[in-house]
Amino acid sequence: MSLGRRQPQQHDLWIATADLPRSPGHPFYQKLNRLLAEADFDTWLEDLCAPYYHAVMGRPSIPPGVYFRMILVGYFEGIGSQRGIAWRCSDSRSLAEFLGGPLNDATPDHSSLSRTHGRLPLDVHEQMFAFVLQIAKAKKLLDGKTVAVDATTLEANAAMKSIERKDTGEDYKEYLRRLAQDAGLDDPTDEDLRHFDKNRPDKKVSNAEWQSKTDADSRIAKMKDGTTHLAYKAEHVVDLKSDLVVGATVHPADHADMDTLCDSVLAAQQHLQAAGSAVAIQDVVTDKGYHKVATVELCGALGMRTYIAEPERPHGYDWEEHTTAQRQAVEGNRRRVHGARGKKLQRLRSELPERSFAHVCETGGGRRAWLRGLVKVTKRYLVQVAARNLGVIMRKVFGIGTPRGMQGQEGVVEAVRHALRMGWSGLHDMAARLVAIALPRGNPPAAQLDAFAA
Repeated sequence: MSLGRRQPQQHDLWIATADLPRSPGHPFYQKLNRLLAEADFDTWLEDLCAPYYHAVMGRPSIPPGVYFRMILVGYFEGIGSQRGIAWRCSDSRSLAEFLGGPLNDATPDHSSLSRTHGRLPLDVHEQMFAFVLQIAKAKKLLDGKTVAVDATTLEANAAMKSIERKDTGEDYKEYLRRLAQDAGLDDPTDEDLRHFDKNRPDKKVSNAEWQSKTDADSRIAKMKDGTTHLAYKAEHVVDLKSDLVVGATVHPADHADMDTLCDSVLAAQQHLQAAGSAVAIQDVVTDKGYHKVATVELCGALGMRTYIAEPERPHGYDWEEHTTAQRQAVEGNRRRVHGARGKKLQRLRSELPERSFAHVCETGGGRRAWLRGLVKVTKRYLVQVAARNLGVIMRKVFGIGTPRGMQGQEGVVEAVRHALRMGWSGLHDMAARLVAIALPRGNPPAAQLDAFAA
């Protein structure tokens, strides 16, 4: 065999469609498309989005199914920015096949993605989120009676350098220069300002006094790593039986957990109803950051049992300042938390919501918001959480919930087949264990060995 050498090539002016290279496709995205097609996702979505487009005028837009699939790709590939998603889709033939466009057309660029995101309102994204829950209900995976609630911070697409004072309109540098001049520094340099800012007492920035010029909905908050950024707060309501996120709301970062708990649970209940579920949320499990007398009473008035961990209070409560109903609600919550079921639910609460944040924010690329404004951030975040729910459904139905996991599954399956065909001694037990990992859950490994060996 002689050595092949790369030669400069002049591309043909015309190429037949049959001559275009075809991708064998990615097994995970093929199965995901099969799951969406089974639920008639594209037809439902096009009917839903039709009122937001002109019936005759203008060139055809990208199909709504392509737009939402590109956001799904962003989650499964761990890409946060829309430019990154558009580049990744254009660079991969298997992802282009997943989007479903014609072979001779380019995949949509980031500007088309942004325009579609701005055109479709928040209600469409919420209904898409509920549609994924409807798929889970059809697969008999959705429960929704007992939920856990937790929150995390999302870094906003705005820098701390963009903040300005609400009263005077000064940016931080102008404000610092004024303080330095009042302290006796005449015409301070930038180095002088940095040194003055580092050593001045009572150094703080408050959301009551400062706001961002570029993203007015963001708030100054401390992130998980201890740094201070402009941020939003994302709150998940997780079904403790199925591990599905039944509610995902985004709030300004300065809103306290105990003030947003009931709103997030009620939004989750609306998503369950939109998914066709008649189940009402009965039990709400949270950590001690959500404990407040008025919040516990309100949850009880809404017909929900609370399992809210209670922070230590050395001096207890002054019940003369609270009503009898509030005292009964707090004591009932305390009794439930200290019971055996309460301890079991708290263990699940410490695991499942944190796992959902790890999937959506860390591996899913959602920790940083690349859009500005509460509505835009919420629309994007809802679809990312819906993608996470699709991954959970894929894991329950097919045994694997991520693209890389599906690649690993195919490799394990081929290794098992090869071992069984060769008849290697001593590998039968190992093959059984590998099949138990590779095959969808619920199928006994012993019943599958003969079919895999054939």
